Parts: sequence; structure tokens; C-alpha cells
Amino acid sequence: MIHIVLYQPEIPPNTGNIARTCAITGTKLHLIKPLGFSIDDKHLKRAGLDYWSHLDLEVHASMDAFLQKYGEKPLYFATTKTTQYYDEIEFEEEAFIIFGRETSGLPPEIHEAYWERRFKIPMMQHEDLRSLNLSNSVAVILYEALRQRGFKGLK
Repeated sequence: MIHIVLYQPEIPPNTGNIARTCAITGTKLHLIKPLGFSIDDKHLKRAGLDYWSHLDLEVHASMDAFLQKYGEKPLYFATTKTTQYYDEIEFEEEAFIIFGRETSGLPPEIHEAYWERRFKIPMMQHEDLRSLNLSNSVAVILYEALRQRGFKGLK
């Protein structure tokens, strides 16, 4: 199973869209607190439609709590601050793919600790164009990981 991990997500509709994508692909979603919204937020629920009952969701109190439980698993980090592209990564069967906050990404200590496990999505270089929307980024990377697994379990 592939795992999507959102580090301190801030925007409810992004997380709702990601939850819907995870539910429909059988991907577990992990949320690392603090969250920028309540799990009961109406915008979060609306973006996820009626898929919430099909979602495998785990909420972690902190990054430390997440790493204590899953730190030995294969971890991969999406960022704009690396030179390696996502198509250069071979995602393992139990991959945990971690995405940073919408406004600030991942903290420096993550970049330092996992520099070789980071990847990016190719984009134009322009000071006003910083990154893709979080839910779009998750979809691009998740479907690459699923493709590498032969879309196992999907029709």
C-alpha cells in the first residue's frame, strides 16, 4: 500500500480533494498536526464528497510522533528544493510520500535529514510561479507510484 502524508496541511479543500483521491485509489492518508482546519470543516468534507467512509485516515500529533511510528519505512519527500525529479524515484511497495505545508513546504530539518530522499515535479522557473497546487501534486506523484506498482488493485 502506498501512503500519502500531509505535513501540517492548511487548506481544507486541498486536503478534501486529496482524501478523495486516496479513497478512490486505496491509498492511506496520514495528516500530521497541527492542521490549519478542523477535520469536521464543511469545506474539507465537501471537497471529499461522500468518500470519507472509504478513506483509511490516520492523524498524527506531530512529525516526531509520525517518525516514531513509521520512521523505518521508505520515506520520500516532495519539495521544490532539490534537483531530483519524481520519475527518477523507484517508489517501494510500502512507500510513504510526504508533502509539506501549502505556504512553506517542509521544515529545514527534514531537508537536512532526508536530502537524498527528496524529489520534485518539473516546472517552469519563474519567481512568481512557485509550485503546483498541493492536491494536483499529490495526484501526479501518487499515480506515478501506482503506475510503478502496475496499478495493483485498480481497474
